[in-house]
Amino acid sequence: MPYKKTIMKIIIHGGFFSESKTNQEVKQAKQEALREIVQLGHKYLESHTAVETVVYTVCLLEDCDLFNAGTGSQIQSDGKIRMSASLMNGKTMQFSGVINIENIRNPIRVAEKLLTMEDKVLSGRGAQEFARENGFKHYNPEIPQRRHEYEKKLSDSIRLGTVGCVALDIYGDLAAATSTGGKGFEIPGRVSDSATAAGNYVNECAGISCTGVGEDIVSGAVAPKIVTRVTDGMNLQLATMKTLNELKPFNGFAGVIGISANGDTYHADTHPYMVWALHDGEIEIFN
Repeated sequence: MPYKKTIMKIIIHGGFFSESKTNQEVKQAKQEALREIVQLGHKYLESHTAVETVVYTVCLLEDCDLFNAGTGSQIQSDGKIRMSASLMNGKTMQFSGVINIENIRNPIRVAEKLLTMEDKVLSGRGAQEFARENGFKHYNPEIPQRRHEYEKKLSDSIRLGTVGCVALDIYGDLAAATSTGGKGFEIPGRVSDSATAAGNYVNECAGISCTGVGEDIVSGAVAPKIVTRVTDGMNLQLATMKTLNELKPFNGFAGVIGISANGDTYHADTHPYMVWALHDGEIEIFN
């Protein structure tokens, strides 16, 4: 079947961080990591679908302990790490995810496996058992820095963070994937936006991945609102800004990356210092 060849694009985010104002070493490290990962993701996109690419790229982000997903995830109030991730295929409109899964290296890979299953979103023990039954080995994602932060109960600014990727492949298909290690010190069982459509949504017209305060993103239904508005004819930038403006009455904290089917890309946040990178033939990094 013939297909329309599209310029490949990929955009990623690594959540928020306040250190960029004062810690240039941290900022530079995150810029370099995002630059490398978005390059690898774009190279992978040359020979893979958008779905395969967002999974691959989010795995790279999960494996980088500079970010709060996979290795380096935050520790909850009971001293345990629980992670969430989701994946959505814009062509088939299928969504899958895991919520509060423990002792897994790459939660996004478990979400990928669930995309082919009848039951596509699993949480807690059910997600854990599914992962083990499907060959995902035990892995401790804790790093010494996170244990130190947990013990000192650091401020909220350290805890905000998620990783995500949206990709547009040569077939014109879109996909989005998002993964998080939580906000840190939360009540066990808390559900963030990252494994829900509120924080990760895509169709044939646009794809969105969010970061920020999960409760605010869910309250604002951020990702599906933006995608719906683009589907109804609004351009990506206007759809994003209109949706983020609707968070103002409750001072909602959110950041967004997105790509539309016509190749438009956009990133925005309600508070400064979302970290992101874009590759559309040339690389652009947050500064």
